[in-house]
Amino acid sequence: MEIAIIADDTKKELITQFCIAYCGILSKHSICATSTTGSYISEATGLKIEKLLSGPLGGEQQIASRIAFDEIDILFYFRANTPQNYGWVESHNAVEQNLLRLCDVHNVLLATNIATAETIVSALERGDLDYRELINPRSEYNIRKRKNKSIQ
Repeated sequence: MEIAIIADDTKKELITQFCIAYCGILSKHSICATSTTGSYISEATGLKIEKLLSGPLGGEQQIASRIAFDEIDILFYFRANTPQNYGWVESHNAVEQNLLRLCDVHNVLLATNIATAETIVSALERGDLDYRELINPRSEYNIRKRKNKSIQ
């Protein structure tokens, strides 16, 4: 599966702890993340993570673009509970709403909190999400899976 990760500053520690807890499952999939979040996670877990731009510099838009092209199966988007005083809050809210809308339009699994993220990871481990292969047949994960089946 193709997994994207975004975490606001107040949630970076939580997403890192989540990835530490589920490192064994996540390591079987392709992961991309916004720059700072990806750095925190890869340093703590050793997971191979494609680091995109930082959120304010366009990383969230890069993920949105991948969702629009059906290149993302799961988005873990741990958002701040309160608006942040970055000076770019209004434009950030628009980007956030666009990400959520794109997940709805393209049937991308979305977790905005730890409870939903744990449920998705558990389903991922059980194989409950294999239907995504129909939606995203070009993903690196699905190509690898097909090659392994043909070898057997």
